Amino acid sequence: MTTSATSGTGPTENSMRRALKRARDGVALDVTEAAVLLQARGADLEDLAASAARVRDAGLEAAGRPHVITYSKSVFVPLTRLCRDKCHYCTFVTVPGKLRRAGHGMFLSPDEVLDIARKGAALGCKEALITLGDKPEDRWPEAREWLDAHGYDDTIAYVRAISIRILEETGLLPHLNPGVMSWTDFQRLKPVAPSMGMMLETTATRLWLEPGGPHYGSPDKEPAVRLRVLEDAGRSSVPFTSGILIGIGETYEERAESLFALRKVARAYHGVQELIIQNFRAKPDTAMRAAPDAELDELVATVAVARHLMGPSACLQAPPNLVEDAHERLIGAGIDDWGGVSPLTIDHVNPERPWPEIERLAERSRAAGFELRERLCVYPEFVRRGEPWLDPRLLPHLRALADPETGLARPDAVVEGHPWQEPDEVFQPSGRTDLHRSIDTEGRTGDRRDDFDEVYGDWEALREAAAPGMAPERIDTDVREALRTAADDPTRLTDDQALALLHADGPALDALCAVADDVRRSVVGDEVTYIVTRNINFTNVCYTGCRFCAFAQRRTDADAYTLSLDQVADRAQQAWEVGAVEVCMQGGIHPDLPGTAYFDIARAVKERVPGMHVHAFSPMEVVNGATRTGLSIREWLTAAKEAGLDTIPGTAAEILDDEVRWVLTKGKLPAATWIEVVTTAHELGIRSSSTMMYGHVDQPRHWLGHLRTLARIQQRTGGFTEFVTLPFVHTNAPVYLAGIARPGPTMRDNRAVTAMARLLLHPHIPHIQTSWVKLGAEGAAEMLRSGADDLGGTLMEETISRMAGSSYGSYKSVRDLVAVAEAAGRPARPRTTLYGEVPEERRRTAAASDGHLPELLPVLEG
Repeated sequence: MTTSATSGTGPTENSMRRALKRARDGVALDVTEAAVLLQARGADLEDLAASAARVRDAGLEAAGRPHVITYSKSVFVPLTRLCRDKCHYCTFVTVPGKLRRAGHGMFLSPDEVLDIARKGAALGCKEALITLGDKPEDRWPEAREWLDAHGYDDTIAYVRAISIRILEETGLLPHLNPGVMSWTDFQRLKPVAPSMGMMLETTATRLWLEPGGPHYGSPDKEPAVRLRVLEDAGRSSVPFTSGILIGIGETYEERAESLFALRKVARAYHGVQELIIQNFRAKPDTAMRAAPDAELDELVATVAVARHLMGPSACLQAPPNLVEDAHERLIGAGIDDWGGVSPLTIDHVNPERPWPEIERLAERSRAAGFELRERLCVYPEFVRRGEPWLDPRLLPHLRALADPETGLARPDAVVEGHPWQEPDEVFQPSGRTDLHRSIDTEGRTGDRRDDFDEVYGDWEALREAAAPGMAPERIDTDVREALRTAADDPTRLTDDQALALLHADGPALDALCAVADDVRRSVVGDEVTYIVTRNINFTNVCYTGCRFCAFAQRRTDADAYTLSLDQVADRAQQAWEVGAVEVCMQGGIHPDLPGTAYFDIARAVKERVPGMHVHAFSPMEVVNGATRTGLSIREWLTAAKEAGLDTIPGTAAEILDDEVRWVLTKGKLPAATWIEVVTTAHELGIRSSSTMMYGHVDQPRHWLGHLRTLARIQQRTGGFTEFVTLPFVHTNAPVYLAGIARPGPTMRDNRAVTAMARLLLHPHIPHIQTSWVKLGAEGAAEMLRSGADDLGGTLMEETISRMAGSSYGSYKSVRDLVAVAEAAGRPARPRTTLYGEVPEERRRTAAASDGHLPELLPVLEG
């Protein structure tokens, strides 16, 4: 069935009757049934709208605002009308020459923006809707020149800067519509805006791909790209507005598919705060000026179907300025919001359609039995949810305007600027740090957090995504031939041969490990290295939502803690006194932590113990620091190095394949961003380790791709010091408790991964480290016989794997590590972070203490 939305035959009477009954009965609709209902007209449309309205009413009742329809009192700020796209229906976008002839700059200046915002604040507006074209600097040299002249690296940097000024100088809340954004863009903008948005418009790829289509020639209108933006918003816990544009040439089936795509994202991440159902209106001077407008019945039917598909809790909006006097019909079809309405500015996207006066809109709403109430740009549900959806830097601005009970706008709120600043007293000691010994059993009475079903996204959607990884497939490549190639020259292994070896078992696995061990011996000899180091996890408060992590806690959780700078330095000094040469410092992504806090941590250690090597801050923390400070990754790493950072851990890699990453993690950085961070660090002379966490929802093909990626990076930068195998610890991991992940790798998996890491990374990364924390002494010794040459560190106070359920302790003494090497029949020696010789004084100190702390320092004194 491919009926056009504007022509062709309609559905049969029987199919309409059946679909209407299923809608009335609350039965789940499929795409075909939704497409049928989109064509309801006359009495059928009245029936459909009535059942949709009942669904909406049930949702408003449950939300505590029955018979309330909302809107946001806003100003529209067209930050730039330049764009790299060429949508065939758009009058918002223009070209540099027209802007110059009209006496305008390429972007609105800060003074122009603030003038609009101040006037809006004086009229009681609370939202600054910042709309602009996609990446204009990529198409227009004039845009690039403007940004350069004003000191901005890109358009997103200007959006961030102007948002801060709006917050501080006017009190309006920015709602950002900068078009297609990357995951990193969301991290940059989240601290300055409580909500963002981007219309999906349609998932009909042909409308983008085929000449003459409304999105042809517009790179940012590719449906897959826009869906990725919606997913990244959800992963980043950004309250996000999206929607569809109807009547641009899509079929009813394509329109239904677009709604289903939006529902899928909304269910997976719980972050879509509203959906806009917008009807196409033809505009003069555009390629689609002769196209017919979407009819009112089309809009009403689409609203009603969207309500049935999205459910009672969804918020649906239809722009009130695009429907003349048909507001009651839209309310009757299931909307609960009118969107932004401005008493000051025009709708710059639809300039020929003035906003209705707010009083007039209230009258029309009352006529339909609804009270019009003002909301903020961020919806009430998210105001009440708080973290991680709202950045703490925005809380003073939101609290000044929001009713704490309802989450709606306070009628008596004074709209005035407030400082945008980092939270006070970030490094106040709190909580406990005996997590290396035990996990709370009083405050935590179950095996999972009480927000388990919400914080990590939709588990059912994840099960579907993870299914391919649950049962690794066998392959038919000749293992014997692959072993001969590996023994002769590992660099000649093809992908098929490598996959065959990653699947090896029994005698073939024994032979593989023997080959890897021979390569190890020829490269680094028989000595097993280890480092006397201390782990300092300065906070475990984190709202990123990694589904494999049991370390992350909310502020209020019984096991949550944060160290002060003095306590970090105390721990570094204590480690130095027992012979440590390194501290490894990582922490949760604490929402209060300013981007400069990492500099303070490194500086605190160096000031207390100048000779200590600071190995700190995963790529996730680097991105967090950079986005919170507004610096580029290169600038941030340069500043961190100046503050005392020596090397970075290559953690947060997990599996460098987004197919797997987005099952394992909700909001962690994409693979491409991880690669960008480590390569930038290497270019700056900051070396790093490399890691892979495996044995969860992955397959050997993912291991192969990950190792190949690391080898390519090392060939280019030479910056990796070692590769660390990290077997997945499943016991307390949410993704395992939800029944999605495997219970960690088998011993076969561990041996195969260790051996193949040795072979596939040869000769680029000479050191392969095994993890006694995750494997225990016997398991680590077996890995030393399978190609590994390094045991990692003494750690002294390990908590991350301990909280995940590892039973192998939180530290190893020097004698313990030497014993593991001896169990593998090998000698052991200490090393530095960069695999250099340890100074004699450090050796003697470590030997005297056995690399073991006399006592552990508490978080709270007394």
